[in-house]
Amino acid sequence: MTTRTFLHRGVLGACALALSVGMLQAQADDGALYGPKAPKGSAFVRAYNASSAELDINVGEAQLKQVGPLGSSDFKFLPAGSYQAQVGNAQLPVQLQADRYYTLVSQTGAEPRLVEEPPFTSRQKALLRVQNLSGTTLSLKTADGKTDVVADVKPDGRGDREINPVKVGLALFDGERKVADLKPVTLARGEVVCLYITDAQGKLSPVWVKRPSDS
Repeated sequence: MTTRTFLHRGVLGACALALSVGMLQAQADDGALYGPKAPKGSAFVRAYNASSAELDINVGEAQLKQVGPLGSSDFKFLPAGSYQAQVGNAQLPVQLQADRYYTLVSQTGAEPRLVEEPPFTSRQKALLRVQNLSGTTLSLKTADGKTDVVADVKPDGRGDREINPVKVGLALFDGERKVADLKPVTLARGEVVCLYITDAQGKLSPVWVKRPSDS
């Protein structure tokens, strides 16, 4: 073997090693950025804590820890199937189907609930969703009450509205009566923002629930 051939092979080997290291580093960086990829057929679950105390929720291997009052976790994936969810001190049997999204809701003075969240696939629009867990038919309108955004959502019902990405100020109405002005919420393309409405001892509590900003 000539010296030139030896050097040529050495350079090629060094290049291959550098490429391999670079690819592994890129994969590691992708993992840090996006988290582990969900296997095909997984179910997805998150927590919304409508109570006034910090909450831990476990569903199978999915652990949703230290969810603050009126706060939510990000979605975690797990195999589809039947589980016994531990929501604080309460237990709830749940059936999770493949490729579906769910929110486990904890309310003061009420049993925890599993609420389905149909996925949203548009990359051009944002989605406003109303999850009405109260006993009253309610509407999401502009703050002046003149324009319906998501109208007449029945008790234990859901209503959706695709809108352009924007920062909006809205209000919750019971018929023509304004129930509450809502905090302005910023909507991004492809994002789902849910208004969860719970009812604690006759008092409505509407809260925007969106994925944590660091997810």
